[in-house]
Formats: sequence, structure tokens, C-alpha cells
Amino acid sequence: MAKTYLLSRTLDPILGVFTGLLAFHLNETNPRSAPVPGHTLRELIAWKWDERRELRQQRDREDEGDWERVTRELGVGEGERK
Repeated sequence: MAKTYLLSRTLDPILGVFTGLLAFHLNETNPRSAPVPGHTLRELIAWKWDERRELRQQRDREDEGDWERVTRELGVGEGERK
């Protein structure tokens, strides 16, 4: 069975992606369908990005404290300090 294409084999996916991006943009900017302030995709991504960064920093601080505790218990590096 022969495959049928709207425009061509390569232009059909490009047209699909372009149409999807255009529809998303119009949905985000249209006054009737626009999400409430604070719920746009850009703001939600920024919020999640900041949340993840804070969790990583907190985890790094905890890991740093654990590393110091382990080195003290093992006595590693004490000869260098004296």
C-alpha cells in the first residue's frame, strides 16, 4: 500500500510542528483562553526550575556535612592539618 502525504515526506512533520507551536502560542496569548497570571508555561517552568535548584543546593549542603563527618571518622587528612 502506498503512503500518501499532504505536501511531502519531509514537509508534513515540519508543518505539524509549526501548526502545534502556532496553536500553543495563540492559546497562551488569546485573551479568552489565556491562562491566569502565574500559570503560563514560562512561569511554571521557572517556578519548577527554582524549586529544583533549591533542592539541589540543600542536598549539596547536606552531602558536604556528611563528607566532613566521614573524613573526621576515618582520620583522613589529619596528618596534613598538623
